[in-house]
Amino acid sequence: MTVPTTTSEPLPRLSLGRNDRVCIVAGSGRLPVNIARSLAAGGHEPFIVMVEGEADRNSALSTFENEDLKVGEFARLPQIMAAHRITHMVLAGGVARRPAWREIPITLALLRLLPRVIAAFARGDDGLLRILVQGIEQHGVRVVGVQDIVPDLLAPEGPMTRTRPRKGDQADIDAALAAARALGALDIGQGAVAIGGRVIALEGIEGTDGLLERVKSLRGHGRLAGKQRGVLVKCSKPGQELRVDLPTIGPATVLAAHAAGLAGIGVEAGKSLVLDIAAMVERADALGLFVVGLPAGEP
Repeated sequence: MTVPTTTSEPLPRLSLGRNDRVCIVAGSGRLPVNIARSLAAGGHEPFIVMVEGEADRNSALSTFENEDLKVGEFARLPQIMAAHRITHMVLAGGVARRPAWREIPITLALLRLLPRVIAAFARGDDGLLRILVQGIEQHGVRVVGVQDIVPDLLAPEGPMTRTRPRKGDQADIDAALAAARALGALDIGQGAVAIGGRVIALEGIEGTDGLLERVKSLRGHGRLAGKQRGVLVKCSKPGQELRVDLPTIGPATVLAAHAAGLAGIGVEAGKSLVLDIAAMVERADALGLFVVGLPAGEP
């Protein structure tokens, strides 16, 4: 697969009426902050549900009206939505762990959903997210994607940096992309790293940060000793619910990829998010890494 030149076009934003109100269910990372600021700049102050232990209370999120929610209390979301007259919801940011069953209050609503929840746990993260989205929308709240509110966060297709992939990097891009798509089909992760045309690491439950830390530690391994460059590729899972959990990169990803000795990063265009793109590109160019948007796969 040859990396194309950039061909991105502006995408339409969600049209909100005067009485519409958006709730951001905020996990970890910069993404919830970016969404909140974008909504506020457009004249729609968001309501923030901060996931305890994940959302950063020292960030700009705390300047908006907000409420805490424990990981095991997601069944309370409809009650919160009604109390604050929420019309739209976006789920953004990381949630590092699933709740233990003992943390989940048993309610009549949960009992009705229990067979589907158990099946969703068996299917993995994407199955759980689908059940959550369906449950919210049954209460009249429209769940929207980050791309509906801040479409300029979507990765464009083609090179984003001055540094471009070398001819020899293409084999790494192709190998890592194929592995990431296969991994996504199993609902395990969204990223893979290839070095020397071979896949050497796959993203697991530890996420991209853990994946890159593992690659860094593998640099001294016998089979990798002396190997240079390498590429991280992230892409959406086949058939993924695109309103939640899109692959995401940002300045921190660039730093971690550089520390792992990689030459660049590839992300699926139109189905991945790029946080603080100006800072990310500046950092990547300063470090000599390339970042490219790869053609999107099948829906």
